[in-house]
Amino acid sequence: MPNRRILRLSGSDTDSFLQGLVTNDLSALDNGLVYAALLTPQGKYLADFFLKRDEDSVLLDVAEELADGLAKRLGMYKLRANVSIENSGLNLRRGTGPAPEGALPDPRHPDMGWRSYSTAPESDDGTDWDAIRVRHCIPETGIELTPDSYILEAGFEALNGVDFKKGCYVGQEVTARMKHKTELRKGLRSVSVSGSAAVGTPITSGGKPVGTLFTQSGGRGIAYLRLDRAGDDMQAEDATIRLDA
Repeated sequence: MPNRRILRLSGSDTDSFLQGLVTNDLSALDNGLVYAALLTPQGKYLADFFLKRDEDSVLLDVAEELADGLAKRLGMYKLRANVSIENSGLNLRRGTGPAPEGALPDPRHPDMGWRSYSTAPESDDGTDWDAIRVRHCIPETGIELTPDSYILEAGFEALNGVDFKKGCYVGQEVTARMKHKTELRKGLRSVSVSGSAAVGTPITSGGKPVGTLFTQSGGRGIAYLRLDRAGDDMQAEDATIRLDA
């Protein structure tokens, strides 16, 4: 289970501060968890996270390896806003079995189960998360989601991670242009994998680069592909790669 850090943002300007930065609409916080990302001004991925209302504050659930950089970036944007950013001292529990009291559904997909936050040690119920992610082409921080990622190529629209009606946020102009004015030529896709190849292995077709193979489980995988070159004759090391229907 990836390590997570739960930050707490509090202060009278917290909602408006986050609303002007992240890819999703914070009005949905009143209905449960919100999945969102912070982007560069050029529209590239910096971090993805979950947001949860907690009385007068907002909890931010982010991968441990991104937490320090994200807190620093948020602090840069804060300026004179009445917002404090600190470690909450809470831990994540998640699973797909019976949900404990206070748990909330993962908004990315129903099969991703529930998440809850408490002072109990971080834990999950032994779910094979990679199998679920591969089945539904759900990217993971630090694997499919990297500083080179654009969130629409990573499937954030299907994962309920971006709102196109909320107004401005950092990177919004590039993201909106990709949505409305261009046809995506690259992106994450589910593939079948026959053979073995390490995460990060380049995929080729007819000797030409096509993309990169990432998480794999049960003969399937998630691949980042140049879609005009993707077909049934792709290779990644000794593995044969085929695009799912």
